[in-house]
Amino acid sequence: MFKKVLIANRGEIAVRILRACRELGIRGVAVYSTADRNSLHARIADEAICIGPAATKDSYLNMNAIIQAALNSGADAVHPGFGFLSENAEFAKLCEENGLVFIGPSYRSIEMLGDKAEAKKTMAAAGVPVIPGSEGAVGSFEEAREIAEKAGYPVLVKASAGGGGRGIRRVDSPEELEAQMTIAKQEAKSFFGDDSVYIEKLLVNPHHVEIQIIADKQGNYIHLCERDCSMQRRNQKVLEECPSPIVDDELRTKMGKAAVTAAKQSGYYNAGTIEFLVDENRDFYFMEMNTRIQVEHPITEEVTGFDLVKAQIEIAAGLELGIKQEDVVMRGHAIECRINAETPELGFRPSPGTITALYMPGGPGIRIDGAVYQGYTITPYYDSMISKLIAHGSTREDAINKMRWALSEFIVEGVDTNIDFQLEIIKQPEFRSGDYDNGFLNRYMENKKR
Repeated sequence: MFKKVLIANRGEIAVRILRACRELGIRGVAVYSTADRNSLHARIADEAICIGPAATKDSYLNMNAIIQAALNSGADAVHPGFGFLSENAEFAKLCEENGLVFIGPSYRSIEMLGDKAEAKKTMAAAGVPVIPGSEGAVGSFEEAREIAEKAGYPVLVKASAGGGGRGIRRVDSPEELEAQMTIAKQEAKSFFGDDSVYIEKLLVNPHHVEIQIIADKQGNYIHLCERDCSMQRRNQKVLEECPSPIVDDELRTKMGKAAVTAAKQSGYYNAGTIEFLVDENRDFYFMEMNTRIQVEHPITEEVTGFDLVKAQIEIAAGLELGIKQEDVVMRGHAIECRINAETPELGFRPSPGTITALYMPGGPGIRIDGAVYQGYTITPYYDSMISKLIAHGSTREDAINKMRWALSEFIVEGVDTNIDFQLEIIKQPEFRSGDYDNGFLNRYMENKKR
């Protein structure tokens, strides 16, 4: 086992990883920007190293500074968390070249799966259902027109190196294709440094269902059931639940087998998530694979009792999983609400500032993964998520009721938050019945404006 792990991240995920390290008897090294000098992850770590100014390019995306910090601290390994450098093959390779274990998949797997167009080709070759569209990146407008006509409108033009809802444009007719493709390529170049795009059929109002997989370096693979991430606003997840209200045992088994096949096809190890779209006929299609721990991993942990972050570290250290597929048992239902410092009434504008009062709920079945405290100043430089509120109940109805009172008790003063908005969502009849899809929240927001 490692003696010391550097966490190349910030906020609640850095705190989560530090706690896992402590349970395993490993010293945790935090890195922080000048803006994060008083952040919780920097304050509770065994060691903390400043890696640069507030701008992410000069700190949390500064590969050389992070590698140097790891070497100077004597760390054995680096955990990237999610976001920032977590899916950067160059960073994973740089860790390896400097004698540091990257707690995640190999850089080769990240390269293969990071290009979403190439990942789709790989999955199709493995027999995993894929959304109709181009087999890889499209090279010209003429090729795009042919593919779109064959798939049938509406289609999506998507950045091959995309993520976080960036570089995606909807096209409803042939007349719109060239203009929307141009915009998508410009966005892709701006956000990812790569303007390649691919085309896929737009499944109108599908369900977004993802399968959590984990595999060790000895070739043992399991899946840990599914999460429903259909509650999204402009391609950004807002609320997730496990298991999905639309997935039965038969569909779960099919999707789980497809996810494990996808992981094996790419020689994958460590934690990963296969994201699928499920249509009105309950047919499912591969969308992408995330080669890292997910923001919403706690709901899987609550339902299965399996600690994903500790498993990530143990697998990276060369240990076997120690659990087989038949050992995975689902217990109850879990829901996660992302608590953001933002103002929903003003278009969800970020709300930086100092937290003057804070009360976070507790009690049976309630978990909070967070990194804020009373007196903490939320800066404008990073993501607005300040914590994740998780409710676990014996049934879905039980979990909803727990989440309802937990949100009602959650108090944050000094900044605006989306707590009341989350409470509004879980009170909606469509959510309570489980009868919602990817487009529900956008439709709901449009209706509120009228």
